[in-house]
Formats: sequence, structure tokens, C-alpha cells
Amino acid sequence: MNKKIDIQDLGLKDYKETWEYQEELFKEIIDLKIRNRREELHLKTPNHFLFVEHPHVYTLGKSGDLENLLISKDKLAEIGATYYKINRGGDITYHGPGQIVGYPIIDLENFFTDIHKYLRLLEEMVILTLAEYDVKSERSKGETGVWLDVGTPFARKICAMGVRASRWVTMHGFALNVNADLGYFDNMIPCGIKGKAVTSLNVELGKAEINMDEVKGKLIKHFIALFEAEI
Repeated sequence: MNKKIDIQDLGLKDYKETWEYQEELFKEIIDLKIRNRREELHLKTPNHFLFVEHPHVYTLGKSGDLENLLISKDKLAEIGATYYKINRGGDITYHGPGQIVGYPIIDLENFFTDIHKYLRLLEEMVILTLAEYDVKSERSKGETGVWLDVGTPFARKICAMGVRASRWVTMHGFALNVNADLGYFDNMIPCGIKGKAVTSLNVELGKAEINMDEVKGKLIKHFIALFEAEI
């Protein structure tokens, strides 16, 4: 089993270009697993973790409802945003500058074979990272992602998640609002859940801006510990 993670920071990159790159890495791992099985080989499968920021974009998951996007295509162009229907789980979500998007493209057979556990550990990585900023976050029953003040009228989401897995290989991932422009969330029903607000780390801390690289470092630290991985 290969527990080493190759970490790449792609900077600000178009959503479609990044999606195609994810698909390329995803396919390479799956093709290697198929070859191992067919030829009875034991070649190690690689694991990747991509960090990226996207220009303003709305994405709709396989089970999503387009009605949760509240603006027209003409309006999208007006606000400088794009839209894609994609092959992850979940409903509609938004990505944009000031948001840390993480795409672990890993072979879970290098770690454990449990998608539920995988999602819970991604949530825990975010929860532990936010705790380092004295922000108490938690899970909301039946709603994947990370939330604040669950069970109160002030419940708000700070991190969205949606993944795809095939042959125990993952892609897509999480989006953590760090310095996000929350106005863009007004153009959709986040994750298809009505009546729930969203927030960003800088808003919670009352600061103009949080150091994104510092947050990424904390996320990776907790990911490595939780998955018992190496870099």
C-alpha cells in the first residue's frame, strides 16, 4: 500500500481545466488498478491532493436540481460566473476566489475501503483546522459538510463537500470558505437546502483577510494525521 500523497497547489485555475486534470489523474489510477488485476502485478497506485481556487463558478451534482440556481445564464455572464453540470454527488455549489478547494484523488485501498469514513475524515480535517482559529464547527445530521451553530436559527455552512468514487478511487472534494465573497451564494440555494445560511472564516473572525497558505498548511497537517499518510 502506498500512503504517500503528492500535493499540488494549482493557484487560480479555470474549473473546467481543473476538472479535466482531475479526470486525467483519476483515470491513470484506475487504469493502473485494472492492469494490476489483469496481469497480477503489484504496482503501487499514486495518491494526489490538489489545492485550487476557481474563478466564480456554479456546479451542479448528479442528483442536483437546476432550479436551485436562482439566476439566468444571461445573469451569470453579467456577474462573471460560469456554470457546469458535473459527475460528483450532491446538489448545487459555488466556487470562487477566497475559497480553498481541495481535490483528493486517492486510491482508498491504500488506506481503507469505506466511503462513509472517507467523508467523515474530510469533515474532521476541516473541523480540526477551524478549531485552530477558535471557531467551533460540527457536522449536521444528514447534511454532508461542515457547519456552525447546528440546531439553532443561526446555523450556517462554512465548508461544502461532494465526491465521486469508482473502484475505490476518489475525485472532487471540499470547498472551504476562507475569504469568500458571500454575495455569490445569494444566487443559489446552497446544496439544495433551503433556509440555511453560509459563512466564511474571515467573517467569523471579523477580519478582512485570512492567510490562505496558512489554512492550507493546517488542512494538510490534519489530513496526513487522520489518514495516517505521508508527504
